[in-house]
Amino acid sequence: MTATVGPETVTTAAVTSAPRRRRYRLLVPLGLAVLLIVATLVLHAIDRPDADEPGFLSPVATDDDGASRLAEALRTQGVPVRRETDLTAALRTAGAEPSTLFVPAPALVHPDRLDELTTLPPGSRLVLVEPSRRVLAELDTPVVPAGGRWAARAVPPDADGTPCRLAEAVRAGTAAIDLQRYDGPAEVDDCYGGALLRVPGRVEVVLAGASDPFRNDRIGEWGNEALATGLLGGGRPLVWLDLPEPVAAPTGPSWSPDPVTDQPAPAGTGRSERPDPPDRADPPRENPLWGAFPLWFWALLVQLALAGLLVVLWRARRLGPPVSEPLPVTVRSAETVRGRARLYRRAGARDTVAATLRAAALDRLVTRLNLPPDTPDDEVAARVAERVGADPERMADLLYGPAPEKDRELLELARDLDALTRTLAPHPSEGDTR
Repeated sequence: MTATVGPETVTTAAVTSAPRRRRYRLLVPLGLAVLLIVATLVLHAIDRPDADEPGFLSPVATDDDGASRLAEALRTQGVPVRRETDLTAALRTAGAEPSTLFVPAPALVHPDRLDELTTLPPGSRLVLVEPSRRVLAELDTPVVPAGGRWAARAVPPDADGTPCRLAEAVRAGTAAIDLQRYDGPAEVDDCYGGALLRVPGRVEVVLAGASDPFRNDRIGEWGNEALATGLLGGGRPLVWLDLPEPVAAPTGPSWSPDPVTDQPAPAGTGRSERPDPPDRADPPRENPLWGAFPLWFWALLVQLALAGLLVVLWRARRLGPPVSEPLPVTVRSAETVRGRARLYRRAGARDTVAATLRAAALDRLVTRLNLPPDTPDDEVAARVAERVGADPERMADLLYGPAPEKDRELLELARDLDALTRTLAPHPSEGDTR
């Protein structure tokens, strides 16, 4: 006979581990859902082009985020396209005659130089793509951001029920420009539900709420090409400000097409009559570590960290309750009994031995007599005495009496309990002695 884990131990371990398994069954799907949401957000951040990426809406870039297809379409229509990579050079080129100045990344222009964009000749147009609240405030336009969407949506020019007064948008029809919306006063022309605005004035300012109509990967959808060429074309030459990096702060007098004068600026120039702004400190520099690696590297790092966390949670859970396994060495039952008996004898634990013997005998007797486990002691003793024809008090003393004080008394107790169980509840291997 080999020593194995008893059924009571296995049952107790199974009951204890059941709530733990249920908890893991809830945590694993929840972790997968969180991982899916995070992965969706990361992939969306990667899919959306950043204005500070090289080649973003560049007339010479042929990748998905570039605008070489738009530049070629404008040249086909006879629109002169002049690419400038310096703000001062672009202003000088656009200041020669009424022109269209296209700024696809206004966030790269230093705040102290944003107001120079409105110093173009009268009749010029300034086209900005997804300008932020700071850019609009520095340009002193009466327009503020009014919310945005998860992704650009194709909508008609009168999406909000307001008739569109911009002829280029009406001719283009439905276009995928509804990403960032803006709000302005009544004199501002509103199209595509606020995604395209025109601010009239000495220099006409056009705000486009999405870069999708200008990009190579989406210019062929809906009326994107007609809208982009309409905004940048017309009878004016186009100056394309293709900034490879953020514009530095001004170090001297900025370029202006008008001579220096003490007279206030004419009405409708898009600039307020305010004194020169005080010297401002450069914006705080970002951590160079972020720019040392591409965006997809950080996204991959985040996903690997989440995957590692899920693996840790998965490997930490219990696969099930403990199971009995064969011992590497066979131990005979007689040796086990003698070994425990010697330990009890050396410790003088007669009370423990007596309690163990009585508990084993009662377990067999109560089962054989079909008594519930919570049967009172006196009733159990009476039923046992009735079955064997003995005195109930003697049975109560035998089953529930005090612990023996001597080894001889313990030996007699063991013999009496053995004879009683053999009589009422014999083991199948022992046979029935009645």
